[in-house]
Amino acid sequence: MNAWRRYDSPLLPTFHERFEKRWGKGSAPFLDPEVLEQPMPRAQWINIDTGAALAVVPIWTEDEAHRSFAMFYLPPAGDIWLLRPGATGYLESGQLESIRLRNDAFKKALKHATEFIEGANPL
Repeated sequence: MNAWRRYDSPLLPTFHERFEKRWGKGSAPFLDPEVLEQPMPRAQWINIDTGAALAVVPIWTEDEAHRSFAMFYLPPAGDIWLLRPGATGYLESGQLESIRLRNDAFKKALKHATEFIEGANPL
């Protein structure tokens, strides 16, 4: 039986804390639990046996037109790893086609996360 379980509560603050510890304060507004206007969708899992966690989250910069999704893995012993699922970028313009592209990018990142959890795509 797989020990990974979906975690549907607000994003684990640990992702934000570990990211800023590694890459500096203010470097992860997309993981900040205090930011209310985060673009959706996102997904997260916890391994109930090890305490590890995995999240697929949207990443954005000052340029609102360019967004992507990333996978972050929290090993049980600390640290944070950025997993490279491949191209999951999209343009954000509010138009229906842009929303479809965003959703397609999310589905690709989610597929990579599922493969990781199931062991089909080891580190």
